[in-house]
This record gives sequence, C-alpha cells and structure tokens, in this order.
Amino acid sequence: MIRLAAALLLIGTGVAGSAQRPASAPLAFRIDEGRNINAFFRQGPIAAHLLLRAGTDPRILVGFPAGNSGVALWFEKTARPVTWTLDAPPRVWPAGDARGRPLRGIRASVSVDARELRFRQGLGTSIRILRDYELLRRAPAEVIVAPRLLGGMHGGGASVTWARDRLDGAPGYLLQIIGRGDTVVTESGITAGTSGRISIDVVAQTGETPLTPLAGAALLNDRARDDQRTRNALQFLSYGEKYLAGSWRFDTYFGRDTLMSLRLLMPVLQPAAVEDGLSSVLVRLAANGEVAHEEDIGEFAVLRNAREGRGRTDAPIYDYAMVDDDFMLAPVARAWLLERGRPRAAAFLASRTAGGERRGDLLARNFAWVVGRTAAFAADPGYRRLVAIKDGRLTGQWRDSEEGLGRGRYAYDVNAVWVPAALGAIGELAPLLRPYGTQAERAAIARAAAQAQVWTRAAPPLFALTLPAAEAREDVRRYAAKVGVPAAPALAALGTAPLSFNALSLDAAGRPVPVVHSDDGFALLFTRPDAGSLDRSVEAIARPFPAGLMTDVGLLVANPAYASAEVQGRFGANAYHGTVVWSWQQAILAAGLDRQLARADLPAATRARLVALRTRLWRAIGAAGEVRTSELWSWAYADGRYRVAPFGASGADVDESNAAQLWSTVFLALRPPTQ
Repeated sequence: MIRLAAALLLIGTGVAGSAQRPASAPLAFRIDEGRNINAFFRQGPIAAHLLLRAGTDPRILVGFPAGNSGVALWFEKTARPVTWTLDAPPRVWPAGDARGRPLRGIRASVSVDARELRFRQGLGTSIRILRDYELLRRAPAEVIVAPRLLGGMHGGGASVTWARDRLDGAPGYLLQIIGRGDTVVTESGITAGTSGRISIDVVAQTGETPLTPLAGAALLNDRARDDQRTRNALQFLSYGEKYLAGSWRFDTYFGRDTLMSLRLLMPVLQPAAVEDGLSSVLVRLAANGEVAHEEDIGEFAVLRNAREGRGRTDAPIYDYAMVDDDFMLAPVARAWLLERGRPRAAAFLASRTAGGERRGDLLARNFAWVVGRTAAFAADPGYRRLVAIKDGRLTGQWRDSEEGLGRGRYAYDVNAVWVPAALGAIGELAPLLRPYGTQAERAAIARAAAQAQVWTRAAPPLFALTLPAAEAREDVRRYAAKVGVPAAPALAALGTAPLSFNALSLDAAGRPVPVVHSDDGFALLFTRPDAGSLDRSVEAIARPFPAGLMTDVGLLVANPAYASAEVQGRFGANAYHGTVVWSWQQAILAAGLDRQLARADLPAATRARLVALRTRLWRAIGAAGEVRTSELWSWAYADGRYRVAPFGASGADVDESNAAQLWSTVFLALRPPTQ
C-alpha cells in the first residue's frame, strides 16, 4: 500500500528541495469576513484554518493542508442568527490516537450567544467530502461515525468527540467539543449555563502527513509589497511540495492557480520558491503531457481508489479535465527560463525530480502535446478545429462553474490567448530544449513557431462581435432596470457607434455567446495585440457596468447585458462566475496594462485609453479593502453607490468564498501607478 508520505516524496519539490529549508517562525492571523471568523495558525508541522460561521446555519470547521483534510461540525438551523466569539486563538495541540500514533492539530476557545445548539453532523475526513457536504448535505457512509460522550477532561467539562482512523487504517481525524464553565455538552448538542452563553473549547486534529512550510526569506524577496495581511495569506498557502489554491475549500494543488500565481508573483518570489511551484506542475503531468488541474489525495484518494477497484490505497489521482492549464505552462515557463530565472535555466532543466525524470524532458512532453493538439487548426483554420472543452462537460477553463462559459464549447481565453501564447513561447524556448525530449517531441516543438502565426492571425477574429448601437443601448437600459443600477453612465460611455467586444465563448455551432468578460486581460499580459484589438478590449472593459465591467468596488468578470434573458439569469451577482469580482482577474489586467504600456509602437490614442483604464482599475482595487485576499466578492447598489458584499454572506449565493486565495495574493508583486 502506498502511503501519503511516500506519495509526497515521489512528487518531489524544486531544485533547492524543501527538506533543506530552515524551520519557519509561527504564523497566526485572523480574517473576519461576512459571517465568518477565519483564524489561521501554522507552527512547525501543524497548519490549520479555524472557521466559525455565524447566522442561522452555524458551523465550526478546521481545514488542514496536510492531506487536504479537515474536521467540521454543522448545527441545526437556529431560530435567530447567532454570533461567535474567538475567546482564545488556535494553539498547538498534538496528541496520539487510540493506538498511540501521532495526530497533529489545534485547540481554540470559542463562545456563541445562544442558549442551545443542536448537532446536525460532525465529520472528520477529506476537505473534498466536507465541501460536498456543505453543498449537498450528504457524505459517504464510510466516513460517518457517531459522537462519543466523555466526562470532564483536560481541565474542562464534559466533551463529545468524533474520531476514527482513515479508511485504510492510517491515523485519521479527531474533532472534540469540550464544555467550559457550566456549559453542558451531550451527544445531541450544547446548552448554555447560567450566563445564557455557550462556551466551549474546540480540539481538531489530523493524522495526515504534514507539508513543508515556505515563509519569510525562503519565500519572498525584498521587492514584495509591505502588506502584512496578504503576506500572511501567501505564507499559509505556500509549501515546498506545492502551493495551495485557497483555504478552506481548496487546501491542495490546482495547476491553473499555481501557474497564474507564479507568473504574477515571479518578481517577488525567491528563485527556489518559483522552481518549487513549476516542479509541482511538472511532476503531475499526464503521460501525454497534459497539465493536472486538481489532485485527489488523502482519504478522498483512498475512497475513490477503493470504489474504482484499486484497493484502499492513498495513491494520488490527478484530474486532467480542464483545457486551459495545458496551454499555460509554456508561457509561464518562458517568463522564468528566458527572463527572471535565465541564469538558473540550464540547471533547472537538467535537474531531476525525486522520480528521476529531468525537468527539461517533462517540459518537452507538454510542449509536444500542445503542438499536436493545435495542429489541425493551424493546417485549416475554422471554429470546429478550435480547442473545445472536453466532451460531456460544461466546464474547461477558469470559469469552472457549469454556467461560467454561458454553455459555450470554445472559450475565448483558451483559443484567442492561451494557444497562441503557448505556441509562441514554445518557439522561443526551442533552443533551450534541444537536449531534451524524444526525437518526435523535438520535431513537434520545431513546428510551434509556424503554428503560432496561424493561431495569432486566425483565432481571435472568430470571437469578435459587433452590435448595432441602438440595440446595445436598449439592452443596457433593460438590464440596468433589471438589476437595479443606473443606466445613464453606461449609456454615456456607449455613445452612438456600434458596440464591439470579444465574445466569452462560441457555442457548438460556432455562434458567439454575447457576454462581456474580463479574459481580455490575459491577452494584454500574454500576447501582443495590435492597436485595434487593444482598443476593442480596453473599451469593452472600461465602460461602466452594465455597458462594460467597471464598478466602484472592482472589475466584474462577466456582464450579460447583451445576452438573452435566459443567459442573464445564469450570470447574476450570486453566481460564482457571474457579475462578481475576482481579485486575481484585476491583477491580471493591471499587469497586462503595465506590459502593454511598456511598448513603444502604440498610437497616442491607444496609450491614453490604457492609462485611463489603469487609473480607474487601481482606484477600484483600492476600494476592495478587507476582502482583498478573498477568492471573490459580490456587490450591492444602494444610496447611489456600489458596496462590497462578501460572497457567501447572502443565502442566495451559490457557494462561499475562501478568505485566503493564492492568486489573490499576487498584488504583493504589483504596484499602483505613481501618476
């Protein structure tokens, strides 16, 4: 049986190797957002995120980066909203399980202004299962155990415990609720004493193998911005083995998140930290060269391996369902190997993973796959030969909720940006990769530059969309009234000329999905558009919502004003990829504007548009305030202005947002314009 420790050893890390890193100082910080108190703690091998959710559906949850594991306790709905208080923050609380094997975790003291809370479900397992239970209110029978009531212990009152081994018999998970003072704990719930307030200690532990923290001088150089909250979030998500996508919901590797965060953070990351991140992507490549989107590890891997006939093993399972990340690796590798990391490039490519493969060979594997996958369009351009999302799916790129692409099949960013950028980067990297890959792979890589020219010329026009001015203006009037925002600023920005923008996607018949989107920011950062294309992208983005994407609280990632009522209904302010703000999309655009403004070949009018958008964007970025490290946020419009609304705080929101999101920390490498 392959244990998780062995799996992580086989994965390997960057050139420096995480085993050589010095121990990091304790990390403890707190983020209060919407209904949630988020208390983060990391010391030595213990890393934990305690989340207390207030309201009428209270919850206690602790996520662990180790094994992407966690424990959680859901309570029954309360008659009135309740509010938690963190009386004593998390502290180290190691212990052993019933067989004396080590468990690592935390203990924290909390209280809540309720006379009684009834237990709905306690679980200790994979974050993936906790995530599913949060959305669906069900979990596999194998992971459910009954609570066990104990008498006073650890200097406290009675306690109730959910504890068990992992499904393969390895050390598992423990959640314990201990009454403080005269608070009464039973197998079915908690009751306040004479104070009328419930006071408890929460003990949360996991037996999963810990990761190797990156922090301080091992992570950031002296060019990083002095934003302690963002630095804290990045440190909590950074490990020698991998970067975590976000906590609590994605406490593990995501390929796209890693690559985009590395690209933006590259100027302020230490070289070994960049190479650790690149290595984490390379060692998870499929045999054919595709980039892994996500990984099943820990108990989720045990459960899935058993159900699919491979026995109760925790051997990692990688997900290759996404298509955008396959084309991201080459442009990000180029930015490192030919620019900031050029002095280390030869050593990095020649170095070997723990599994014995040269990193240059792994890059060549991906590059050859990219060239092969895009050859048909290069030979005979047409929408049917674009890169489609995979059959049977509604998702395939970063807008990976089922409505995120407007039910399109061919995404703008994949085809108009990522494929041309990947092929161009492969062409530039070809000389460095001559010693690597098979003969067939090297032959494929040699064709990349020619294919890049065809894709750059022929793919973007397929997404260009123009609407008559009168039609666009009427669309904006109707949609503004529908969502309760003013139409006048948007109409003034439209003017009387026809409206042009790039469609979000094409449907299966090649028809454009008429949703304005933020993915033009990718084009600004990773390609070199001509002036006309730049003008179309910048004008579409810069117009006030609901003509474009700009609001006072951020850049929206989608605007369906010009689409049908049916499509509009799927892109609201409560939708995960609807009319909401994603922090990293603002960062992509900010970095892209800087890159385009560094050019010397643009007309004065185009430069003026770029400068104006950059000024307005940074004003909106500054308005995000305390949600700036969050995954995303929504908005409300009242009293003549937009206000930030934490995503997940509303019962209408389809999901909740992570308080610490990897690609929301990238502003450590970005600075607002000085004039």
